[in-house]
Amino acid sequence: MPDATSTAAATAQNVLRDLAAIRATNPVVLSITNYVVTNTTANALLAIGASPIMSHAVEEMAELLAFSGALVVNLGTVAPEYLAAMAPAWAAADKAVVPVVLDPVGAGASRLRTVTPLALLDSHKAFIIRGNASEIMALAGASGATTVASTSASTSAPKGVDSTALSEEAADFASALARRHNCAVVVSGEVDIVCAGQTQARVLGGSALMPRVTGLGCTATAICGAFAAVNPDPFEAALHACVAMKVAGEMAADKASGPGTLQLYLYDALYVMDEKDVRQRIRVER
Repeated sequence: MPDATSTAAATAQNVLRDLAAIRATNPVVLSITNYVVTNTTANALLAIGASPIMSHAVEEMAELLAFSGALVVNLGTVAPEYLAAMAPAWAAADKAVVPVVLDPVGAGASRLRTVTPLALLDSHKAFIIRGNASEIMALAGASGATTVASTSASTSAPKGVDSTALSEEAADFASALARRHNCAVVVSGEVDIVCAGQTQARVLGGSALMPRVTGLGCTATAICGAFAAVNPDPFEAALHACVAMKVAGEMAADKASGPGTLQLYLYDALYVMDEKDVRQRIRVER
């Protein structure tokens, strides 16, 4: 069994390969996302080297997906015009064999935010599902997952769209959800959990300031879209995106004096991140 050092080194090499591919090919990432984070996630995608398109116009989804490298479906805004675009866009992505990243924002907080992603997952093929612990546990429990931890509903109930559970508490739920939908599942938190099939990894790092900036979870989802556009393996794409976010968060925290400057420096970190940064800061456990 490889030790932690060799695992991190091998993962770092693969992260750098995908990062180079994003910067070289400038893949289009089409996002149906919430209005709170549109500017944040678009700038993050630009910083890392991807090309964002932010739209919820159902009439243009098929056309845009004809040249997109990935589709991000973010449930942050559940207004009717946003919801109306999601199923048609995902259907077009299925037809075009474009990977789809789902962010079930607020799953468990309301019936609408829970049944909507479940219905989409039942009808379409997910590549990556990324959410906080409460969101992933809500989807796994509501979807009838059988291989789950014995965490009570009261400890996992979301506080608005925030999680009241730790990512580690959702690990078994995430694995069950990943097997059910044959995709990768990411539970974001102080430690990111990445699951696919029987494989699971933990990504450490980042900064304690990151939860103080709205939309950084959604940013992680968008970055998953960029990596999904260049890597056909959902587990690798999800893992590499998590590493990139953790490394960028640490780099930004080195310069930031608070949440406002953390977001500013996060864009810079995604833009300048190089081999030295990844190899020095990566912390991955298998």
